[in-house]
Amino acid sequence: MAQGELGEVFGRLLTAGEHVAITLYDGSVVGDPDSPHRIDVRSPTALSYVFSAPGELGLARAYVTGHLDVHGDLYTVLRALTAVIDGLSVRDKLWIMRRLGTRYLRSVPVPAEEAPSRVKRGLRGLRHSKSRDSAAISQHYDVSNHFYELVLGPSMAYTCACYPEEGATLEEAQFHKFDLVCRKLALEPGMRLLDVGCGWGGMVAHAAEHYGVRAIGVTLSREQAQWGQKHIVARGLADRAEVRHLDYRDVAEGGFDAVSSIGLTEHIGARNLPSYFRFLHSKLRDGGRLLNHCITRPTTREPTHTGPFIDRYVFPDGELEGVGTIISAMQDHGFEVRHSENLREHYARTLAAWCANLDANWSEAVQEAGVRRARVWALYMAASRLGFERHKIELQQVLGVKVAVNGDAAMPLRPDWGV
Repeated sequence: MAQGELGEVFGRLLTAGEHVAITLYDGSVVGDPDSPHRIDVRSPTALSYVFSAPGELGLARAYVTGHLDVHGDLYTVLRALTAVIDGLSVRDKLWIMRRLGTRYLRSVPVPAEEAPSRVKRGLRGLRHSKSRDSAAISQHYDVSNHFYELVLGPSMAYTCACYPEEGATLEEAQFHKFDLVCRKLALEPGMRLLDVGCGWGGMVAHAAEHYGVRAIGVTLSREQAQWGQKHIVARGLADRAEVRHLDYRDVAEGGFDAVSSIGLTEHIGARNLPSYFRFLHSKLRDGGRLLNHCITRPTTREPTHTGPFIDRYVFPDGELEGVGTIISAMQDHGFEVRHSENLREHYARTLAAWCANLDANWSEAVQEAGVRRARVWALYMAASRLGFERHKIELQQVLGVKVAVNGDAAMPLRPDWGV
């Protein structure tokens, strides 16, 4: 292959006008040579990863293994490669094949951090069975609590924050998010709250400390439950709050005044939404409210399965539905929907803050979880930020109420949530 031929191919992949450089192992340089944002294609193996699994999965494999490296801001680099991430046109693929032939289409080892394919996972149990859900959650969350502390900051909130004003910090925005949920649920002292998919217990602790409720949180991650319960004890809240290592389907108590579901619906699965909302409805008293906070598709016409990178490296078996599907499932299984709010731009900001945290703590994060795992999280968060900004995904909060037989919803005429 003549010198610079690789450069011609990669030059076709860059979005015009982006100040990004690509350096190739054959000495070719593409793009802005003075840019601080650079992709290094370090070996032919990187190309084998990219061309054997075109699109996001091949790029992810090359990056996670270090055969493809990034210098500078990963988000800026990904933005320049949107054509590759979105998937090349048939015309582009044919042109590349004519230029490069089949020399890079060879088998390369799949990184150990990659989950098995959906077909292979099916051999280990039914999709969204309790055992398979537990394994999927453990793969993502039982990495290292300290690793998450480095990324998420003191709040340990791994869900979209809500920025009350332009200059708010991440911690202020996470506090505001929890407060917004509490206000939408109309929490008052003495009420009972169930938080499903509670993570490290941030919502449980906030509601107990600032609203005087008795709160139970449940998570499938053993490490989250241990960290959350220890944190609750340290804050002096153990008399009215707890975090359990438990599947939400195994919660025995009922008669709750409110249920919060913050970032769990993505793990439920479209087929299970009816049983999910029926179960949460059964746990509420009449007039009780549910606040469902989750990532959604921009429409109800798109596939619910996540892309190959997210499915194999981040959230195995994750599914995203349109907010219309969520609302319909709530309406059809007991809830009157009273309010819906899209926090899409807030999640982009949240992810930018998490990326900044990881960058600032990179050496310690690598020491804690390994360089490949750190690369997975860096790529996942930067790509997700881009997805929210480009309206590929949304973050929707939907408020529902369990209406009494006489039609009383126990709702004010025009709630403004007070925040």
